[in-house]
Amino acid sequence: MRTYLHINLNDQTIISEDMQGEQLARVGRHFIAKTLLECGAATIDPWSPENPLIFSAGPFAGTNFSNANRLSVGCKSPLTGGIKEANTGGTFGFALGQLEIAGFTLNGASSEWVVIRIPKEGPITFDTAEPYMGKGNIEAAALLHEKYGDKVSLALCGPVGEYGGMISGIAFSDVENRPVRLAARGGVGAVMGSKKVKAIVADKHKMPTFHERKKLMTGIKEYGARMAADPAAQNMGRQGTALVADLTNLLGGLPVNNFSGGQLVDPKKERLKMGGDFIREQNLERGGETTHACMPGCLIKCSNVYADENGEELVSPLEYETICLLGTNCGISEPDEVAYLNAIVNDLGVDTIETGALLAILMDDGQAEYGDVKFMEDALLDIRKGTERGRLLAQGTARVGEHYGIKRVPVVKKQAISAYDPRVIEVTGITMMMTAQGADHTTGNLPAFECKDKTTEELTEASLGVQINSAAADSLGLCVFGRYVTDVAHDLMVTALNDALGTDLGPTFINDLGRETLELEIEFNKAAGFGLEDDELPSFFYDEPLAPTNKTARHHAGDVNNYRRNWLDQRSA
Repeated sequence: MRTYLHINLNDQTIISEDMQGEQLARVGRHFIAKTLLECGAATIDPWSPENPLIFSAGPFAGTNFSNANRLSVGCKSPLTGGIKEANTGGTFGFALGQLEIAGFTLNGASSEWVVIRIPKEGPITFDTAEPYMGKGNIEAAALLHEKYGDKVSLALCGPVGEYGGMISGIAFSDVENRPVRLAARGGVGAVMGSKKVKAIVADKHKMPTFHERKKLMTGIKEYGARMAADPAAQNMGRQGTALVADLTNLLGGLPVNNFSGGQLVDPKKERLKMGGDFIREQNLERGGETTHACMPGCLIKCSNVYADENGEELVSPLEYETICLLGTNCGISEPDEVAYLNAIVNDLGVDTIETGALLAILMDDGQAEYGDVKFMEDALLDIRKGTERGRLLAQGTARVGEHYGIKRVPVVKKQAISAYDPRVIEVTGITMMMTAQGADHTTGNLPAFECKDKTTEELTEASLGVQINSAAADSLGLCVFGRYVTDVAHDLMVTALNDALGTDLGPTFINDLGRETLELEIEFNKAAGFGLEDDELPSFFYDEPLAPTNKTARHHAGDVNNYRRNWLDQRSA
């Protein structure tokens, strides 16, 4: 059994609810979708105090179960107007698990800025946030640890979230207490800011209790052994997520100069400096950490600590989506430059995907040359200060594009497309069209899937398959990179759930959980007023051939959604 907290910020009262059994297996993204739909959030103003902000940890949180300490944060998105579940690593989900807390909802809004303190013993308190206001995340986190100690994990609203910037996420502590693991997408940080919650501080405590602890530990050991033996997991651990840049550049689907090119360098002639091989070797030579766990217990360790030319830490982490959207998509070809910008963005607590996309459309508009780091730095300074221009930019790619009348704006449902050009990386492109979450690759990513000669129906089926597995992972607090085991070993995962929770879940539970999550999210967005036109890619993807493959987008929202509807109906029957 674990506790779920309903925190009323209006009067600082808290109602505790016991959750047990199958309730604890339907948490995370599934719980967020179900809760938001049932409370009628689809039709409310996302800026309203009535927009719940939900934090939900998985059933294995607080243990050393590899890949199983992720956290889901959800609300109605002010960026998209639809449902949003933003997922993060770090130690906050781990801390909640160790406190035997399944999660909590922030309801209402505080009259003054507060820090919510969740201790291992004693009552939850609401402390003044005055000492931390307006500060970057690095400084604010240092001050919070000075007050509350090191054996805590933080959830932090950055300076952009304070003024409602829709590119803002919520920053969480990594294993060394850096506030750099973000639930980044959809403007969840702006919702936290609207509630005047600057930070949440949770104690780390001890491993939680489970129904059959010894059996669960055996399952955790077996999971770890399978993960350690998997070649794909080994490669991810060796090179980090940056290895995906080598793949997408080879395929011609790397975002370059606001999605106007698909390849930064010809891999037959030149080595990609923005890829996993080069970054790993350079980082090793400088004394950086090429493998790093973003959350306790992780065996893949696909994160890193990137060092500058003097061997000093420049940023952690430097990962694929940032390398591309804040890097190659803005005309940057040197990892040091994107790492420098990444450190600034981390301190602001904003989404590197959304930030990179909006800066690239400004370059496309002729406001700067591609690769102009000074222009990007100045824009980030405006965003930090909250100047008139900064507040405009903090509204995100779609609204910035609309303001300036820019034609080539790579968004779906007003959220920037991730680092996979949908003209080439077609299954992921279909996912970004179809998902209720906005253009979010984490909802179903298959960048290496062979798309040649495949029909829309075949590729949509592949997308739906990975979407279901991803939704299930997000609903169990699992990293999607655990797919090397979880996608092929549902029996192992269901047994672990039954041992942990004392349930009698059947072999189809994980597939059912993922499918139900998608259906709930679709229902939410329908109630929020989304239609077929919201799932279409921007027209330039259909009109402009992408070099070097010269491919154009060939899948449309009507065809994709017709197939999805029939496919899901068949599996619900």
